[in-house]
Amino acid sequence: MASQSPTLLLIEDIPADQEMTRRALASANDSVTLVVVHDGEEAMDLLLRRDVYAANETPTPDLVLLDLNLPKLSGKDVIRGVRAEDSLKHLPLVVMTTSHAPEDVLESYRLGCNSYLLKPNRFDEFVITMQQLTSYWFGSVRLPT
Repeated sequence: MASQSPTLLLIEDIPADQEMTRRALASANDSVTLVVVHDGEEAMDLLLRRDVYAANETPTPDLVLLDLNLPKLSGKDVIRGVRAEDSLKHLPLVVMTTSHAPEDVLESYRLGCNSYLLKPNRFDEFVITMQQLTSYWFGSVRLPT
């Protein structure tokens, strides 16, 4: 892992879920920089440095946490888009959603997500999930630089 703090990109359209993630992440690992975008199209713009993000100083994230049900471009479309770009293919993608549907799980993995998590209902469970997520991805896994 690089010496600078890792960056997590959250792609989530529901403000309450954004805030829950922000608070849980701060409780779990305050060294992670969180960047939030509100839909799949904005996420691809940021990742590809298009439009309003053309001159953006935000580093390419070390990890992407995304919902499946997003406006403009769905989470599955984001996975497709990221995996289609040579400069982004290495980017770890973790789906975090409320969908228990087996077809969503299977399709997400077939498209190239690295993990599929169910959104916790309670804050204490959310903190534990963020602790496990950040410990694994930023502590145990060797990420490309």
